[in-house]
Amino acid sequence: MISQKLKETVESPSSGVIRKMFEEGAALKAKFGADKVFDFSIGNPDLDPPQKVLDAINEVTAEESHLCHGYMPNAGYPETRKAMALKTEKEQGVPVNFENVVMAVGAAGALNVVMKTLLNQDDEVIVPCPYFAEYDHYIKNHGGNIIRVGTKPDFGLDAKVIKDSLSEKTAAVLINSPNNPSGRIYTEEEIDSVVKVLNEHGEKTGRYPYLICDEPYRAITYNNKKVVPVFPKYENCVIVTSFAKNLSLPGERIGYLCLNPACKESKDFIAAAIFATRTLGYVNAPAFFQKVIAKSWDAECDYSLYEKRRNEICQIMDETGYEYVVPEGAFYLFVKVPEKWGNDDMAFVNHLKSFNILCAPGCSFGGKGYFRISYCVSEQTILNSKNAFKEANK
Repeated sequence: MISQKLKETVESPSSGVIRKMFEEGAALKAKFGADKVFDFSIGNPDLDPPQKVLDAINEVTAEESHLCHGYMPNAGYPETRKAMALKTEKEQGVPVNFENVVMAVGAAGALNVVMKTLLNQDDEVIVPCPYFAEYDHYIKNHGGNIIRVGTKPDFGLDAKVIKDSLSEKTAAVLINSPNNPSGRIYTEEEIDSVVKVLNEHGEKTGRYPYLICDEPYRAITYNNKKVVPVFPKYENCVIVTSFAKNLSLPGERIGYLCLNPACKESKDFIAAAIFATRTLGYVNAPAFFQKVIAKSWDAECDYSLYEKRRNEICQIMDETGYEYVVPEGAFYLFVKVPEKWGNDDMAFVNHLKSFNILCAPGCSFGGKGYFRISYCVSEQTILNSKNAFKEANK
């Protein structure tokens, strides 16, 4: 028999709903034609990788040196880790040693490594809502409990509710900026307030919770907004990220974690993280794309098309009577379910299907009463969806 716990998770109505919709979208397109189906279900970046990445792929493909496809240290190639340390230095504004970097199979792999590294049985991880749907599973994978906390009406961090949720079992606070699904970028004031709360808690209990910053959308921001550096603000901080979104490489599963060099237990943390890559079964991040990103991580990218699509979908929501908070980054719009539907987002997204619109329910993100539109789709899909959204809101 399979695990009862896993069976219950798989059979839950909200489990894997986004992937299920993605598959359902393919079936609808085959039935009605792609131009008549408006699939906003999954965050699959549709911009092509920049030329520097393509050139690096060709260069690495041509390599024929002895053992070029062999094992490397579990943490990754030293030259790749050095490149990621340099990248993090530029983002955080502090020196970073490559030994604080561990390469991973995407940000998801890195998050699982961090959870495996930090969590004792029944430890708690505080997560502001809304949040990336898979966090529940990553935390439970390693014996932890997710503690969901509310945010401000504009989805900003609320340090008071985080403070009220801290306990002696709090191992970490997990934030995602720009946020999936809201597109919110947390302000410096919000980060400072959370850091103050964590320091006060550490001084009181002797346990300083880690601040885990999940940042795969860091580069995709609008109106000159910037993601706040956290390393200068809090010692027990770890960055988790990937090249899935910024370089449009989601299927290549390449990411990394980088621990703040100021962390007092950095050697123990990194040793545990490296060991976790083995126990989680992936041993090391893919060799081929470690080499690719070492050569192309700083490729110039133009995200203006995402911004244009954001403006277009926001205009359609305005004209068809939906409420939302304007996203500051990433490529998602978190929209309030029309009032007459109450907070039943599952019922409303099922209603949208009858108009060939596929969106993800907010309850999957800890945001009941909302639905998520992923606008990394063709402009034709966005513009042609207007009448369908209008009819669905009558």
